Amino acid sequence: MKKLPPLLVYSVLRLLAFLVPLAVMWLFFPILREYWWLTAIFAALIGTSISFLFLRRPLTEASSDIHERRTARAEGRTQNTAAEDAAAEDAATAED
Repeated sequence: MKKLPPLLVYSVLRLLAFLVPLAVMWLFFPILREYWWLTAIFAALIGTSISFLFLRRPLTEASSDIHERRTARAEGRTQNTAAEDAAAEDAATAED
């Protein structure tokens, strides 16, 4: 079974950390239905708090994955640049 990308896992968990409190407040507190903008602000604050407290590991995994990809891409560019430099030097040496 293929493992899900850490960034996808973290994104889904963050969305759930926002949507679950939003749904709870919307369904169980009728007064907050009239003040939907206040409900959204409270849900955002609760979701942020939940993610700080409970989503540290998924955040770390997602950040590590992004760092590894960027490092690999940068190394690939460095190797390509080195190969191009070597080819240019060989061409310049061959012309002399």
